[in-house]
Amino acid sequence: MTPTRTSTARRVRTKDWKLHYHEAGAGRPMILLHGSGPGATGWSNFAGNIAALAEHFHVYAVDMPGWGESDPAGVDRLDHVEAAIQFLDALGIEKAAFVGNSMGGQTSLRLATEHPDRITHLVTMGAPVGPVRTLFGAGDGPSEGLKVLIAAYRDPSPENMRRLVEIMCFDKERFATPELCRMRSEAALARPEHLRNYVDGLPQGAPLPKWVDPRLLPAITTPTLIIHGRDDRVVSYEVSLHLLANVPDSRLVLLNRCGHWAMIEHADEFNRLVTDFVRNT
Repeated sequence: MTPTRTSTARRVRTKDWKLHYHEAGAGRPMILLHGSGPGATGWSNFAGNIAALAEHFHVYAVDMPGWGESDPAGVDRLDHVEAAIQFLDALGIEKAAFVGNSMGGQTSLRLATEHPDRITHLVTMGAPVGPVRTLFGAGDGPSEGLKVLIAAYRDPSPENMRRLVEIMCFDKERFATPELCRMRSEAALARPEHLRNYVDGLPQGAPLPKWVDPRLLPAITTPTLIIHGRDDRVVSYEVSLHLLANVPDSRLVLLNRCGHWAMIEHADEFNRLVTDFVRNT
């Protein structure tokens, strides 16, 4: 039976959090970590991947603290690595492959530097990595995409949510669908405390969970697959070139005609790449 949003929904109490997640499949565990943005959830990021990956792995797509249907979290408590470790412990998972989009990729990178014994494979898609100087990206602060994302947090109107979904994609006509815009809008408006906590953290900088120390990237021993969209307007693909240059056991797949959501815009190829990498590396 094809996994659905309802059939896969689960909840777990960890040491510090009540976390909502989606679970499907059996075998080697794989944790899917969503990106940031109002309305971001495990399901909205990975609805097109869970069924395919669950044919080979025991898949868990988690709503991290401060997002989705999981507990709210102020900026002072946004430590998603600690939340991920607590999630593994609560479910009795010794180690797992981690697949993270954007913020989720950043979390997975830091987890690989701080808890290498808990991660078997690392996959990132459009992961930000601190203050990386880019050759072609703008140097005047947040990227175009991040500015739209912050505006949608301040005012999650249908128009701002449409702008947010559109800037995440290369092929807007195909992927920035009314259904996806509505899903993100409903998820955002259902949890106003998540929006409020994010906006309250803006004076302190982008209120994301703790960042990986870029000096530790060369110490990562986990096999790493880096996937990035050539047309990403949120995080420049040059950031992934920096990762490739610094993470020793890494390889990069750069996708043309692809924005920030490689797992959505190129779902079939993404599913094949991840499956082959985790099964054969």
